Amino acid sequence: MKNLFDRFVKDESGATAIEYGLIAALISVALITGATTLGNALNNQFNALSGKLNYTG
Repeated sequence: MKNLFDRFVKDESGATAIEYGLIAALISVALITGATTLGNALNNQFNALSGKLNYTG
């Protein structure tokens, strides 16, 4: 039984999968944040341009 527990403690293959999962999650969060920021900036630019085109003064 002790031998089985020692092998379980020394096994690091599961840790590698968890690390890759965390890296993928962080990259996903960064991409979503960047896309949201870019989308908001583009929306503001198009709204400003629309306002200038609709100006009747």
